[in-house]
Amino acid sequence: MLVRQIFEPKLAQYAYLVGCPATGEALIIDPLRDVDQYFDLAESKDLRLVAAADTHIHADYLTGLREMAEHGLKVYASDEGGEDWRYEWLRGSEYEHKLIKDGDTFMVGNIRIEAVHTPGHTPEHMSYLVTDLGGGADEPIAIATGDFVFVGDLGRPDLLETAAGQQGTMQEGAKVLFDSVQRFKKMKPFLQVWPAHGAGSACGKALGDIPVSTVGYELRYNASIEASESEERFVNFILQGQPEPPMYFARMKKENRSGPAVLGGLRQPRRLTVAELGDLAGRTTVAVLDTRPDRSAFMKQHLPGALYAPIDNTFPTVAGSYVEAKMPIYLLIEHEKLDEAVRDLARVGLDNVAGYATPDTFARYVDEGGETAAIEEISFEEMQRLRDAAGMLVLDVRGKSEYDAGHVPGAMQLAHTRLLADQDAVPEGKTLLVHCRSGARAAVASALLARLGHDVQYVSDQFSHWAEIGEMETEEEMAA
Repeated sequence: MLVRQIFEPKLAQYAYLVGCPATGEALIIDPLRDVDQYFDLAESKDLRLVAAADTHIHADYLTGLREMAEHGLKVYASDEGGEDWRYEWLRGSEYEHKLIKDGDTFMVGNIRIEAVHTPGHTPEHMSYLVTDLGGGADEPIAIATGDFVFVGDLGRPDLLETAAGQQGTMQEGAKVLFDSVQRFKKMKPFLQVWPAHGAGSACGKALGDIPVSTVGYELRYNASIEASESEERFVNFILQGQPEPPMYFARMKKENRSGPAVLGGLRQPRRLTVAELGDLAGRTTVAVLDTRPDRSAFMKQHLPGALYAPIDNTFPTVAGSYVEAKMPIYLLIEHEKLDEAVRDLARVGLDNVAGYATPDTFARYVDEGGETAAIEEISFEEMQRLRDAAGMLVLDVRGKSEYDAGHVPGAMQLAHTRLLADQDAVPEGKTLLVHCRSGARAAVASALLARLGHDVQYVSDQFSHWAEIGEMETEEEMAA
């Protein structure tokens, strides 16, 4: 048996290539939508992809399962969880597929895959036991746990409520997850655990930065499993301190259930002229994503209405949270980074990349007198002097748990990934002093808020600096 873990750092996502060298057949588990990478990997290992399987209806990216079906692979998806959690695009389709239930098995070459229903993160969630029959084994070597068990954590059970808006589901989801954990505790301790996410994912709150684990290790050191000695303690523990999910998670859930549009290959956006770039200035019916790495350069001079989305590990999350689906997207980006950005956008369902301009084109636009905008940068010392003045509001765009642990007195908290969805909560007529922990989230948030018409000053500073010079308030003090 051959196994390769494929890591996508921007989504902190793992897919798995499981191959049988004896027959040359291979399976991909939890593929992303840009499936060319998996075919290339399989070919490099003298394998042929014949099947693909999803562990669940994902919330953080668009599945590649439909793309795999389009390529003629047999695809496997859960048939558990009730009518609301079926893969609608597979019902009655002509794709070669099988909807599977707990205990169902299928073969890929001489490798047996057994479905294990592990609900809680989602009602339909499946894990997959992998047994290398061709190697002489009669029991599994690993379990691909999807978003059920991570290294050091469990998949959060609150997303149906906090991301998809299904009120009253998080408590029940936590109880169902508790039952799944009891089943996990009975598995052989030597089983390898292949999770679908690592550190940096919003699908849990304390994921370890280790690619794989074992059942035995997780039973000893996974804090969420440790809290499962009673249902009441577990429910309280697993729901406490979960980060705010990005706003695009609800859209991913819906599109993955109904069926992502067939990608068929990456877009090749055309290069804009200086004049065409200028035509985009101030337009809010399109999204101009300025990917330059230098925050200060953006703040000093950018195209009016542009969003700031540096092409780093935050790029798909920022774009997914700040750009409305199907809105035309234009990139300000270095040419050699273009394919990377288009691929990142496709993974979160933003396919309408209409064009791009390079920083050199923007420089020529500026030299020719093109209109630009700016956002003032300030330090925490300057914010200290300004915050009590009339018409000023400190806006903390960190997560709620960070805010609760200590914040600027009187500051308003809105997680940056929820700003577009919760824009009506931002007061009008105030100068917003926007900060986070390091300045990164505040930079992208400041650009969005300016685009929405707010007067913004960007706090380009470390929050640790505020802790040295200013007052601090905690949730407990506020409640007292």
